[in-house]
Amino acid sequence: MTTTPKLLKPTIFWQLSEEISESLKWVLMTLSIVIPLVIWLLVSSFAPIESVFLPSPLAVIQALVNLWQQGFLIQDTVTSFLRVVGGFFLGGFFAIPLGILMGAFPSIRSLTEPIIGVVRYMPAPAFIPLLVIYLGIGETSKVMLIFIGTIFFNTLMIMDAVKFIPKELIEVTYTLGGLRKQILLQVITPYVIPNILDAFRINMAAAWNLVVVAELLAADNGLGKRIVLAQKFLRTDEIFACLIVLGVIGFALDLSFRLLLRWTCKWSVNR
Repeated sequence: MTTTPKLLKPTIFWQLSEEISESLKWVLMTLSIVIPLVIWLLVSSFAPIESVFLPSPLAVIQALVNLWQQGFLIQDTVTSFLRVVGGFFLGGFFAIPLGILMGAFPSIRSLTEPIIGVVRYMPAPAFIPLLVIYLGIGETSKVMLIFIGTIFFNTLMIMDAVKFIPKELIEVTYTLGGLRKQILLQVITPYVIPNILDAFRINMAAAWNLVVVAELLAADNGLGKRIVLAQKFLRTDEIFACLIVLGVIGFALDLSFRLLLRWTCKWSVNR
């Protein structure tokens, strides 16, 4: 005699597409940080692994304090941050109008999408030798590396957002006597602002990856350079410290984009 297996009792934890309470959300978010830290602490304390390969959380905290006291932490963090901001938003300055035009006009899309599709599959770090030859090893080459590594992805994501704008909005605007310029500036652009912020939030991670790559190869300062120096002297605690700083700053930028989206585009939250 066969029995029908009992399903899990439905709870708020397992309900699809249902919002959870703020208290439960904060508990889960806290656990997502605490559990890995506890595992890290236990492994570094009891596993037969030398500290040079896996430093303890306390050693990493001490490394952060030392870098702060020596002035390296602030200097390197600010330097890397400015490089990321410069290259990323320079790319965004060109990606926004180009993406909107590509999404709105099939002629422009046909003209530019093939070459962008080819170039975006070229790894940005592969351009480093050319950037060094053309621009040297100064700040310009690092900013341009981030520019190359992010502009094409932002452009295509914005283009896709424009392509999926409901045609009824455009038709109604034409019916009411709207001009093409008004449709671009007053209908299409406001509608895709949430998508633009989402694209920036997603692709900002690539910018952080690229700035570390650039600093690993040729830089006098920055978090990537600090990682290289720590690797030469087997200071794995400093490597972990720099990685944590990179992650925290990236997460803070992600939250900043989400808050900006919530404050400026409240109408799109439930769109």
